[in-house]
This record gives sequence, structure tokens and C-alpha cells, in this order.
Amino acid sequence: MSQKKNVYHLRWLSRGTIETTRIPETRLTGVLRQARRRRTESDYRRPAKSTHRVIVRSHCKILKNAKPSKQSNKQQPRQMPTNQEATALLSVHPADSMVDIELRNIPLLFPGLLQAVDGGCVETYVHTDRGAILVATQGDRHKPAIITYHDVGLNYKSFNKFFKYVDMQALMENFCVFHITAPGQEEGAATLPPDYFYPTMEELAKQISFVLVHFGIKSFIGFGVGVGANVLARFAITNPDKVDALMLVNCSSTQAGWLDWVAHKMISHMLRARGMAPAVIEYLICYHLGRGAEERNLEATLAYREQFARECNPDNLALLLQSYIARSDLGIARDGGTLRPPVVNLVGAFSPALNDTVTLNARLDPTSSTWMKISDCAMPLEEEPAKVSEAFRLFLQGEGYAVVALQRVAALHARPRAFAPALAPAPAPALAACSGANNFTD
Repeated sequence: MSQKKNVYHLRWLSRGTIETTRIPETRLTGVLRQARRRRTESDYRRPAKSTHRVIVRSHCKILKNAKPSKQSNKQQPRQMPTNQEATALLSVHPADSMVDIELRNIPLLFPGLLQAVDGGCVETYVHTDRGAILVATQGDRHKPAIITYHDVGLNYKSFNKFFKYVDMQALMENFCVFHITAPGQEEGAATLPPDYFYPTMEELAKQISFVLVHFGIKSFIGFGVGVGANVLARFAITNPDKVDALMLVNCSSTQAGWLDWVAHKMISHMLRARGMAPAVIEYLICYHLGRGAEERNLEATLAYREQFARECNPDNLALLLQSYIARSDLGIARDGGTLRPPVVNLVGAFSPALNDTVTLNARLDPTSSTWMKISDCAMPLEEEPAKVSEAFRLFLQGEGYAVVALQRVAALHARPRAFAPALAPAPAPALAACSGANNFTD
């Protein structure tokens, strides 16, 4: 009776466990193909930074449940066949045509690393008179500059979602974005020394000059939120020739009120004593998302609650809060000295800073400023990126920027917006022309 000709296929089940499968001779030509197809699967199951080498030969016979040993890694001399099965296999595949297949692992990029790569930002520390600050650049540095500044409890990564939005992707082809992070507020920042005097709001604004000198920026478009909006406004007051335009979100132009002063003072003391306590996190949620945030946007509330607990350095955050509550009035007035660059004063309908933006609006020149309220949100950049990108696009168009990108956006994403009909009859500087009314409500 003729003996069936079989080969044995090797497969890794887990670390240190091998399964062998008897394969008929008719399927012999598919052994190498199956090994290549399973290569990726086996590599993804293995831990990173380790190499496993498996040699599969069509004429070898491995016992079931064989365990790898130290001697198995040594190359053994090739022996002549001793049975009919091996002889038959060698007659089908000559020894010269046998190929060793090496299965090696493929390094994996975990989700955290993928997000850092997708952001496309290059981080640089710029030295100033009050220490080094982190600046993340995104885009070609030879193009017009946009400088962003974040709010309290956040860092430059809070702008990633907005600048990754589909409408902003085409727009950003004509700009380079410089994300400035306040001292000690970057993710994973070390605690500042006890003898370090944290910069005041005026000194934070002066640090922007060091960034301009470091990167060779002559003028820029400012984009700030909360604390960052106040810092950019102070820089525009003292350096009006270096600011082409301002996009201020949830901006305050006055001193802190008594209630805000007491609340910030208590939170600063709690940060130093207890760290990121639940009461501190709830205060930050209320500061950014307003009251009733869980009922209105549960997903964003849970995400920011986790982010505050994981990324914030409590001691450094307390120092920034202390500088913000000790801020001085901007000292601007509509009849007297006010902000010279064109301004878009943006606010969310549910934002606690709504009244502050109304006060700022009354102190700006109505011919070069626009107050805009976005409904059903407290953080417009995160909750309504489509509406904010549309407003920003029209604002830049009114200032003569991004003509090519605007045409591309209009062709790819031509859809009506809530406030677009009011701007449609206007000429090229659409948003600036409507700023005389000085009121926009989405």
C-alpha cells in the first residue's frame, strides 16, 4: 500500500507554543503562500521590540506541541532522507530550490503615537526672559503666520481638532500655525521650581516677541481662547503693527470680579494642597462648558474630565490661575484708544464668558470688529468647528488671505451655513463689511 505524502506546516499559537498541521501533497504549493499571508497576523500578536525567527521547510517533520529550546536556534547540518516520505518530497522539491522563510515582527504604532504623528506639529522650546516656553509649529514657515494661545487647564493640543477639520485642512495650506503654550502648561510638564516667579499677563504677552524673533515672524494673525485671547489682546495693544488680525474666543477685557476672584483663589489653594481633586475638575468643567454640561454634551464632559485629571500639573496650573485672577484691565475704549487690528469677538451661547464678550464688544471700534455668538455650545472650537471655520474663512477673505484655499473649499464643501446668507450679498471682505452692524448671532 502506498503511503500518503504529507508535509507539516508550522504555526505559532502563543509564546512558546507551536501547532503543526498535516498538509496533503496537493496543497504543497500553497504552503509558502499561507506562510506569507499569516506573517502579518503572527507579527501583530507578538510584543514590540522582539524578534522571533521560524524556519519552515517542506521536508521537515516536527512533533506536535514541540517546545522551543536554546539548542533549536543553532543551525543543524542537513541530513539525508531516511524514509519514503522524505524521499518523495525531495524528488518533488530539489534541495537547491528550498527557501527559508523568516517571520519577523513589524513595529506597531500605538494610538497615542498615531495622534502625535497626525498632528504634524514640530515642538520647539523658545528661550525668553522668564524661562523657556513650548512652541509647536505646523506648516511651512515661509507662509503667513497664525499664532494660537490656549485657555486655562489646556495646552496647544486643544487646537488640533479644529485645525484638522475638513474645511480648515484646505485653508491651512496657505498658512503656518505657531501654537504657543504658557510656561509649565504642556503635557507632562515638570513642576516649576519653588523660587520661580510666574509671569503676569503683561509678561506673558511680552514673551510673544521672543517667539517672533526666534522664528523670524514680522506679523501674524492671532487666535486665542480665554486666557490666550487676553494675552494676544494685550500684545496687540502694545504692538499693533505686528498683528494683522485677531480671532478672540471667550475673551475678557476687564479685571476679575469679586466672585471670580474668590473662586479662582480657592481653586488655586486647592490645587497646591490636594492636586487635581474632583472639586477642581468640576470647576474647570464649569469654566469651559458652563452649567448643565453633562446634560448638553456628555461626551465632551467626560473627555475633558479625564484630560484634566491626566494632563494637568496642579502646581503649574495654580500659578497660571493666580496670574489670570490678578490681571489688570485692558484699558481700551471705543472713543479712545482701542484695538487697531480687525477683531472677531466670538463666544458660545452657553459660555460663562458671554457677558465679558459683550463688554469687550462695547469697547471695540464697530467698523473693524464683529461680535458673533454661536448657539448651542460653550466651547465653539470643539463643539461647532464647522461654524467657526466658516467665520474664520470669511474673516481671512475680508483681510485678503487664502484666495486659492477659499476657492477650493467653496468647490468641495459648498453647503449653506446658518450665517452665510447674511454675508452673501457683501463684496469680497464679507465679514469685515458686515462688522458695522457689530452683531452676529448664529
